[in-house]
Amino acid sequence: MPQTIVKWGNSLGLRIPQSIAEQIKLSEGSQVVLEVVDGNLVIKPKRTKYSLDALLEDITQENLHGETDTGRSVGNEI
Repeated sequence: MPQTIVKWGNSLGLRIPQSIAEQIKLSEGSQVVLEVVDGNLVIKPKRTKYSLDALLEDITQENLHGETDTGRSVGNEI
């Protein structure tokens, strides 16, 4: 599916057709990684991988909060 590169400020822009965006789960605001592989432009969605250890490293006494009471248990919570 041929597309046309357009001027966008001091950069160049490329429209991604909705059908392709849906196939690779891109939406407005998604981040992508641009790479040149064998002289070809490769655009890949940026996927962030989180680990529990990495997330817990950011918890400090200053940003640690107590429990939040959301009311009594109901339904399958009981």
